[in-house]
Amino acid sequence: MDTPNTPDYLQNFLPHTDADRAAMLTAMGMTSTDDLFADIPAQLKNIPTPQWLPKHGLDEWALQERLNQTAKRNTGTDALCFLGGGAYHRFIPSVVNTTAARGEFYTAYTPYQPEMSQGTLQVGFEFQTMIAELTGMEAANASVYDGGTAVAEAALMAMRIQKKSSVAILRSVNPEYRDILTTYARGLEHVTITEVATVSELQALPNPSQLAGVIVQQPNYVGTLEDVATIRDFCQANNALFIVSADPVSLGVLDAPGNYGADIVVGDIQPLGNALAYGGPYGGYMATNGKFTRQLPGRLVGKSKDTDGRPCYTLTLQTREQHIRRAKATSNICTNQALNILKATVYLALVGPTGLANVAQRSMERAHQLAEKLVQLPGVALTFPGKPYGFEFAITLPQPANTVVQAMAAHNILAGVPLGPDYPEYANSLLVCCTELTTPEAIDRYVTCLTQVLANATATPTACASPSSPVPTQPLEACAR
Repeated sequence: MDTPNTPDYLQNFLPHTDADRAAMLTAMGMTSTDDLFADIPAQLKNIPTPQWLPKHGLDEWALQERLNQTAKRNTGTDALCFLGGGAYHRFIPSVVNTTAARGEFYTAYTPYQPEMSQGTLQVGFEFQTMIAELTGMEAANASVYDGGTAVAEAALMAMRIQKKSSVAILRSVNPEYRDILTTYARGLEHVTITEVATVSELQALPNPSQLAGVIVQQPNYVGTLEDVATIRDFCQANNALFIVSADPVSLGVLDAPGNYGADIVVGDIQPLGNALAYGGPYGGYMATNGKFTRQLPGRLVGKSKDTDGRPCYTLTLQTREQHIRRAKATSNICTNQALNILKATVYLALVGPTGLANVAQRSMERAHQLAEKLVQLPGVALTFPGKPYGFEFAITLPQPANTVVQAMAAHNILAGVPLGPDYPEYANSLLVCCTELTTPEAIDRYVTCLTQVLANATATPTACASPSSPVPTQPLEACAR
């Protein structure tokens, strides 16, 4: 039996002995740990240990010093952020993090005992109420892990409801979401995920009546608005559920998906008071019509009255959940992103409907202002001309987008997300995002620097320096995709 030899300095932290691991491998019908991790590509398993990583554990003081020295190596803290593609650099009012940092929220555990968890449960209930109102649906859950997980769970939910095993998803949906859905499907038997490039391709699918649902993103990954009415009509004609992934901020100005016939609405709550934070943790919301409530995965918080007639909150319909139903549950997710939905709830309560509309409106105005200036540059054009867009848009450049991004970064401008890695046919296209934090000065600076980059100018960073008026920014790491 091939078993790993655990280094002495790790023995205090790993509960299993070599004999324990050997017994577990035997129970799984395997002879070595290599069998257990056979699905992981070799190049990912054989990454050498970085030379700077200490071979032995550090005490607390030494660890803090190491982290402080590493943090001081960060550069570009005044970078302007035009990144989007599912994670957005938005303003977070100070009250959001102040509330989330309160001990009763920050350290609270799962609310299985409602008499001890009324505050946490009420936050979940208020969050569900706000999401239901935003999406125009009748019921919402208290979140799943993120927007991609929500898309995958919505697909499985549609299959359960429709008793079908096939789902179609538009290729304009966030590539990470599509990857997560594909990963989910790999572990299930007889499940088919069909990607379609256009609505016309969707309409031309053979045997469309076999579809349990169709997944669309609005606005889509490249920022444009989809023809949701046509997709809805297709779903209704073929008895398929209409699933919409919607950015919550965009719903401040765009029609609620429930109003145009969506059956399930999902999305990511990161734009609602949650920091970019290197890509997580975020939270995924899910909302649906009342008749499908029992099929919603994750937690549902209900409101009732106690024996004294006072309002109270509790987890409800728990027979759907993994901790009760195990293999028969609606999902393996039996928890939620409680701290993240707290931030989203505080944010939405603070800005209100009018404030959210203002955030979305300003973001869209700034995006259109920037786009109008960029298309005046030689060789620059909208990648999808004639299609309406919100606060993100794609431009086609006379050079590869990756090259332009690197050149713009030298001027402390995070210029956007190249589309080439996910859409090879758009190797010269760049996805650019504007938010309420994008100032007119930032727009002018972007245009000036891109002009120089495209002209192969030898401008130094000072030539594209910040304007005299201050430009609110966050550290470079906060803008990471």
